[in-house]
Parts: sequence; C-alpha cells; structure tokens
Amino acid sequence: MKADPPWRYRWREPAAGLLFVLPMLVLFVVFRFVPALGAVGMSLTDYKISGDWEFVGADNYQRLMDDPVFHASLRATLVYAAVYVPLTVVLSLATALMLNAMVRTVGLFRGALFLPYVTSFVLAGVIWLWVYQLDGLLNGLLAKVDVGPVDFLGDTALVLPSLAVVSAWKGFGYSMLILVAGLKAIPTEYLEAARMDGAGPWQRLRSIVLPLLRPALFFVLVVETIGAFQVFDTIYVMTGGGPTRASYTLVYGLFDQGFRFFDFGYAATMGVVLFLIVLAFSLVQRFVLDREET
Repeated sequence: MKADPPWRYRWREPAAGLLFVLPMLVLFVVFRFVPALGAVGMSLTDYKISGDWEFVGADNYQRLMDDPVFHASLRATLVYAAVYVPLTVVLSLATALMLNAMVRTVGLFRGALFLPYVTSFVLAGVIWLWVYQLDGLLNGLLAKVDVGPVDFLGDTALVLPSLAVVSAWKGFGYSMLILVAGLKAIPTEYLEAARMDGAGPWQRLRSIVLPLLRPALFFVLVVETIGAFQVFDTIYVMTGGGPTRASYTLVYGLFDQGFRFFDFGYAATMGVVLFLIVLAFSLVQRFVLDREET
C-alpha cells in the first residue's frame, strides 16, 4: 500500500495556485472589500468633507426611508431596469444565435456587433443625443411616415425607455460574446439527433439550446441587472436626471449627495441600500433560474 506523501507535498499545488491569484486577491481586498466595509461604517455617521464625523447610528437609514426623492429614484431605476434587462438579454441572445448559425464572415460580424461595447459612454451619449433630437435622425425617419416629432428625452414617459435603448445598444456586445461561448459549448450531437427525429428549429431552441444555455443566461441576466441598477454615465451625459427628475436614478442620487452636497454619510447609506437591493434581486434570480445548474 502506497504511503501518503508528506504534508508539504500535499500543499504544494494549492500554495502555488494561491501565489498566482494573490496579487488580484490583494487588489480586491484593498480596493473593493475594505472600501465596502468603510461605506457601511460611514453610513452610520455624519461624515464631513473636512474629515470630521459624528456617529448617528441608523438616522441616515430612517432619513432615507422618509425621503421622497429616494423613492422616486428607486422607481425610476426599477422602470429603467424593467426595460433595459429584457431588451439587452433578448438582443444578445438573438445576435448570438445568428452568429452561431453563420459559417462565413462570423469574425467580421462579431467584431462589428461588439464595437459599441468598447465605445466610450460619452461618445455614445453624444451620438444618441443627435439621434433623439427633434430635428435628429430618428424624428427625420418618423417624419417620412407622418409621425412626430417626438421629444424622446423631454417626455417623462419616454425618457427612461429611450435611455434603456441607448444602454442596450452600447452594452449588449459583452453578453452576446458570453452567449456565443455558451452556444459553442453545446454538443452538436444533441442538435443533430433532434433534427433527425424531426424537431424543427423552434423545438430545438426550446428543448435543447435554452436548457443547456441556462447557466450562461443566468450569468448574463445577473450581470445586466447589476449594470441596470448602477446606470449613471448615459444619464449624466444625456439628461442630467431630467426632465423633472424622471431619469433621476439611485446612482445619480448617490452622486449628487456625495459630490454635489458633500453629504457623504447619506451617500454611503444610499450605496449600502443599493447593494442590498441588487443582492436581493440576484438571489431571487439564482433561486428561480439557476437552482442546481450553477
């Protein structure tokens, strides 16, 4: 019977792996974990820009619950997420299926579809400001069918869906690549067997592709949900939270409290509550969509 190797040999591979991830682990702890704990502590204080602070306990959280601006920003964020997340996931899935079915020039189309993702939010915002203007491209097209002009960014009912379209156009490329990788991992034998059994494209998509793609879809859904709740750049460039705070989201309110009013304790409170909301949504998605597959 072969004797077990000494403990120093048993720990050699785990120790080597830890050394490889140690630099990133240190960066994560220093720049993510420690600031997150600091934000929780700051949310319990009245922190001044001078560095002076006073412990106030849960007063900031009570103030937040009674703040009508916070309630309005939460509603705006939920409406934006309700439009942005399904739109981005459907668009990413549709383009991933298209690319997966292509044989030639797939690299060209993949690069073209991914290009908006690497474009800066400022540049994307400037481009879409021109598209949405009353005399811009979209209203010019609508005028040809005797519709409009439509004030996409000035109408309180249209501003959030319009911003969600911009963000979906800007960000779907990343999710598309994740889903393309998931589609490539599906064994072709399954699809061939289903085709030989007489299953049509819709049946193969519903019964084989989507179930096997569910882990990738779950990842995309969680990532896009987090991105929806953290939206800031597009709104800052295109609307500034308007009109009449119709696009005033949680992160925009956090930005105002921290860097406009210098109320750092209250801003930290908003950040902590935002984290808890995103965590709750992620756990619900985990329970509903990916119970045992991940």
